[in-house]
Amino acid sequence: MFATATKNFVEEVDHGGSLIPVSSLNDSIALLTVVVKRKRYWFWQKPRHVPTDFSLNDILTGDTPITPVFVETDFIKYNGTYGDHIQGTLGANFVHTNLNLEGKDSSKLQSAFGSLKKEEVDVQKLLRDSKGRILDMSHSLVQQTKEKRRQIFGIVKERVVTTQPCSVIEEVQQGGECKGVFSLCGRKSPKVSVMENGSLSKDSDVSMEIPTHTTLAYALIELEIKQDGHYELCLMSDTTGGFEVDGPDKRQLFGGSGASENSCLREELERLSEHFQVLSALSASTRSSLLQQITKVMEDQTAVYALQNLLDQMCLEKSPNVGDVTMTESQKQNIQAILGLLEQSVKVGSARTEQSTSVLSALHLITSALDEMTYDCLAALSMCCSPTVLKALELLVQCVSGSGEMPQSRVGLTEDAYVRAEHLFSSSNASLKRDGDTVKTEIKHQPGHLPLVMCIAVRGLASLAH
Repeated sequence: MFATATKNFVEEVDHGGSLIPVSSLNDSIALLTVVVKRKRYWFWQKPRHVPTDFSLNDILTGDTPITPVFVETDFIKYNGTYGDHIQGTLGANFVHTNLNLEGKDSSKLQSAFGSLKKEEVDVQKLLRDSKGRILDMSHSLVQQTKEKRRQIFGIVKERVVTTQPCSVIEEVQQGGECKGVFSLCGRKSPKVSVMENGSLSKDSDVSMEIPTHTTLAYALIELEIKQDGHYELCLMSDTTGGFEVDGPDKRQLFGGSGASENSCLREELERLSEHFQVLSALSASTRSSLLQQITKVMEDQTAVYALQNLLDQMCLEKSPNVGDVTMTESQKQNIQAILGLLEQSVKVGSARTEQSTSVLSALHLITSALDEMTYDCLAALSMCCSPTVLKALELLVQCVSGSGEMPQSRVGLTEDAYVRAEHLFSSSNASLKRDGDTVKTEIKHQPGHLPLVMCIAVRGLASLAH
């Protein structure tokens, strides 16, 4: 809940900028705190930032600490409310059944942060103080970070903090009503009967009190570290840090060159098509169950983040522990169900088969895309997860990555579903418009990879819905 609130805050006040949202209240972020920047598996993923328990002075040699000078300024007064409302009805007539179902789901996240301040390090003084200083290359944190080639050191140069006690409140309301009688009988199935005018509702309100001087977001200066421990501050936004590698070219740094240039949308989707084919090849029951459970996880952005972390661990051949996830019991059960379905596709043996690894990679691809989505994108997509709508969205993805035009009759969306699809495209830096009998799509030229992320998520979920 806190992670979602800070992520929404950064998207509103510094979209595409340098601020990084704090993901946990347990993170102690002070100026000059050392943060490890971890590059991710897919080039379009934002890097993961892991605050450490050390400051720059803790990993320097010598007895003279660097004393930062910082400037404190009023930043903004922030109160945000995010939410979505889902309502649907279903009527059906069978030989032994007359059934009308109605469901309503709504959620609201209120972030009352109030007046915020920004603390910024005097970078010019830090630059002077850093001249000639050397990192302790034998320090455990330095050694462990250097061993992993996709990790970079950064230090906190500014942070946004609360100035008063504030709160984050989440309200969830779920309700359903059934009119008629529904019965299901089968040789191995128990009889299920819902009587007339049955109803079910579930409400939950969670409030989190946040103390004064809590860090909500921060920005980094990355370090370019030489083999002898000398370091330079990366002052330009397009300059990245890293550790100098062994070899004749001492200027070459690993971890700092950035991801490869983004190819066109169509080429990237074609490159990933094997992952979608792997999902389509799963059994119908497995695909149906995975789609159902992933759709439930999508209702909570924090749950998507947690699932992504667990799959990250599995890709590194580590055993995930759902019990360590800070999440509601229902979401833990949803995540555990997904991991259970994944395990069913893995053959028993000491080594993973090529097929099982592919299924893991394919699921990791989908959750990576969902994790990169903004709150708006994820909420819009979660309302489009019926097989019929996903099939239509897959056609629209082909359209946006192709000619950009398609006959409206081929898409086959109802008016309500079209409005939801239009909102999904709009929140993903793309557009969806109708021109007579033609549907037109276009990618907006804005920073980031939201159009690609949306297309990957749609193709992945549609592969489960086939």
